[in-house]
Amino acid sequence: MKIVVKNFHDLTTQELYNILQLRSEVFVVEQECIYQDIDGKDQNAIHVFFTENNKTIAYSRIFNEGEYFENPSIGRVVVDKKERGKELGKKVMIEGAKYIKENFTNKNIEISAQKYLKEFYTDLGYEFTGNEYLEDGIPHIRMIKHQSI
Repeated sequence: MKIVVKNFHDLTTQELYNILQLRSEVFVVEQECIYQDIDGKDQNAIHVFFTENNKTIAYSRIFNEGEYFENPSIGRVVVDKKERGKELGKKVMIEGAKYIKENFTNKNIEISAQKYLKEFYTDLGYEFTGNEYLEDGIPHIRMIKHQSI
């Protein structure tokens, strides 16, 4: 298994295809949520993903402060269904937090989490903030993690 961290313009066409395929498989097909995953924001993101045998098995994207939220953020966290139970979601979140801590001025991380994953994010140090809201028909909550310098 290999970790890859790249900005959009450094992704190969195969890497981009694999990322979009995984996101579509989980967010659109598995979760039965019809929405526009290709949202015009990938070009400004840092892409963090694990690969194995030339396949993307876990993924997230990172934004600096002001690009998505007031704070840096991590989103589109996804793990291939066949790879779940190996803590890859946790690992991709840890890698994202590490990247933010090493590369951004503001170290706090703000996320829009699917409500049913609240405990997953709480275990990673995120705290609930604000009210529950619907995003693409799925209940979400805003969470923040305060990272020291």
